[in-house]
Amino acid sequence: MHRLRLLFYSLLILWPLSLLGVPDVAPGQAVVLDIAGPIGPAVSDYVHRGLERARDLNAALVILRMDTPGGLDTAMRRIIQDIIASPVPVAVFVAPPGARAASAGTYILYASHVAVMAPATNLGAATPVQIGGVPDPGAGDKPPKKDDQDKKDKKDAPGGAMEKKAVHDAAAYIRGLAQLRGRNVEWAERAVREAVSLSAEEAVKLKVADLIAKDVDELLRKIDGRTVNVLGQARTLKTAGLALEHLEPDWRSKLLAVITDPNIAYILMLFGIYGLFFELWNPGYVLPGVIGAICLLLALYAFQVLPINYAGLGLILLGIAFMVAEAFMPSFGALGIGGVI
Repeated sequence: MHRLRLLFYSLLILWPLSLLGVPDVAPGQAVVLDIAGPIGPAVSDYVHRGLERARDLNAALVILRMDTPGGLDTAMRRIIQDIIASPVPVAVFVAPPGARAASAGTYILYASHVAVMAPATNLGAATPVQIGGVPDPGAGDKPPKKDDQDKKDKKDAPGGAMEKKAVHDAAAYIRGLAQLRGRNVEWAERAVREAVSLSAEEAVKLKVADLIAKDVDELLRKIDGRTVNVLGQARTLKTAGLALEHLEPDWRSKLLAVITDPNIAYILMLFGIYGLFFELWNPGYVLPGVIGAICLLLALYAFQVLPINYAGLGLILLGIAFMVAEAFMPSFGALGIGGVI
């Protein structure tokens, strides 16, 4: 009797302590992440933190809902590495109807444990392109060749040597992802070399995608009982009736997503280069140099030349330098305002 009483009191003490370790999302829920727009460092950071959060919460599934025209190669590869290393199965869902998973989105879909598309969506056109369209210097110096092998080479990898290297590297990368997940290898390579695209129905028919679902609830019903390979181990998904937890991007991710949009990043790079050029050409104007320096640092982060920590440190040091210079130079407030910004 004494032992039973002791056990009862022990449970009363330990039970409240055990509640302190219960996560915000109970096991058995699905975490939903949204990618809407170009893929850049802000998006890769959002997905990375979302997958870590899902792992910490012991979620049963991560649904990466995606509508993207593509994005930067470095950011795409980081997302794919996170998906492959995730202990939580990841289902990429190209949605809503009318969405697309073009270019970088196709690679991410191929890397997922489960690939799902909504009706009237499409994917493909995964040929890598260079921002700015700078041609290879030696591409136009050679006379055209007319034998069949050269025609095939031009079809497989058009352009100069640098572009061919990028295309061959991308083709090998997506081929490896297709082999990892047991998806259509031949079409994946065509998507890179020939920039072909598929509708949702054609993607399922050619075993590029696994199934079509109108919404997340239908997705959960259809993949229930499916076996996937997670970190080398077979796992059976139990998704019917899972509760959903949406992890929305915070203000930081939204702000960085605007800055790192490839179109905005390219404009920032131009402002940075021309601002510094005009400042060096006309010393003493100050304002072009201030704008140019700020824009150039932001562009270097947007293109992932600088990590966010180094870009932030660079902006802090630049701001301090501007404010110190304001005290010694008549800049009519341009240096001080630039330092505050």
